[in-house]
Amino acid sequence: MYAKALTVSLCSPISTKFSPSAHFVSPCTQSKSLVGSSEVKYGYFNSIKMASGSPKSSRNGGRCVVVNVMSEGSQRDNDNDDGFYIRRCVELARKAVGFTSPNPMVGCVIVKDGRIVGEGYHPRAGQPHAEVFALRDAGSMAQDATAYVSLEPCNHYGRTPPCADALIKAKVRKVVVGMVDPNPIVASKGLDRLRDAGIEVTVGVEEQLCQKLNEAFTHRMLTGKPFVILRYSISLDGHLLGELGEGVAESGGYYSKLFQENDAVIHLSTLSGDNPHSVLTSKEPGANQPLHIVLAASPDLPNNPLPSSAEATQKVIVFTEKVGVHDSDQRAADLVALDAMSFTSILEQCERRGISSVVVDVRCSASEFDRILEEGFEQKLFQKVVVEVLPVWGGGSHRFKSLGQSLKVKNLTSVVSGNSVLLEGYF
Repeated sequence: MYAKALTVSLCSPISTKFSPSAHFVSPCTQSKSLVGSSEVKYGYFNSIKMASGSPKSSRNGGRCVVVNVMSEGSQRDNDNDDGFYIRRCVELARKAVGFTSPNPMVGCVIVKDGRIVGEGYHPRAGQPHAEVFALRDAGSMAQDATAYVSLEPCNHYGRTPPCADALIKAKVRKVVVGMVDPNPIVASKGLDRLRDAGIEVTVGVEEQLCQKLNEAFTHRMLTGKPFVILRYSISLDGHLLGELGEGVAESGGYYSKLFQENDAVIHLSTLSGDNPHSVLTSKEPGANQPLHIVLAASPDLPNNPLPSSAEATQKVIVFTEKVGVHDSDQRAADLVALDAMSFTSILEQCERRGISSVVVDVRCSASEFDRILEEGFEQKLFQKVVVEVLPVWGGGSHRFKSLGQSLKVKNLTSVVSGNSVLLEGYF
């Protein structure tokens, strides 16, 4: 018999035995996990959906406050244990979704004698890493324990000291890592440092899940460019639609989560009111709002493309080929003049601002942005596509232009959400 998970305050002295054996979740299933009494799902639309909220609300410096209770005497399989604890690391890491960029999201769990004795995650860029919080949580219990980390511990001085050194100083016996850090500064050097100190190291546990957690970070480390997601809605007969499905822009909806999870949104839509201000924000509790990028083909901005500075809660940049003077000092947006409006130049501006991930949100029925999209496909600037298929026939007059070439989409997945079908794949 397994007891239900308990939520315990940070000052509680309760110490409980913990085993993952009854909580193992297959990546191909959707079920309930006792960990934090949260729903576990995989993939983008089936990604782990755990306790939401910003690191500044219900967290204390990245320390987890959920304790799980189980009966004694259970036998466990070590391989399953490793997978379970790395999945728990991912769950912890996602508590900081939207706050860590340009850093990756990372979670850490310290396990000793079959019990979790410490947990932590990286709450935001510039603050201590997950390993530091987990080791603080574990205290002296970290000695001879196993540390599970979703991403390789760093071995260099940045804004924080090396986490590999912290693990060595704590005298952990073993470190299990989800994936190697793609950052060239790290790139297995942290693992080598641990091994040189006599610590046993295992790498590649739940690797695909860990890679998906930080796919934008990995892409930027390998290419130096932002990870770009193309999002649009279509009717059943393939016409582009400016509307969204019911509830998708509300808390828990995929559209709201896209805004929470990514650094910037490029709005490919007319500025005449078809992109209501009410959907320009993520509705997730405590969400860190993305930078909104609007493209203005005309040098003069329309009357009300964006909220006034007195009402604005979001960060907005307007790109144009020539800065207009229309009411610009009253707008809650920065105006940036480009020599020529192109997708490449826009992404270069994003790169200079340290943006790791961009959603290109197509919400228009006009063809004025066809050349931007065409350039994106021809230059292979898109890495991912998210399509919402609405239960309507017709309703739009515009389709994507044919590029004269076929593009294969990999790892295509689908899920029903309300009355819509959501498709996700990678170019």
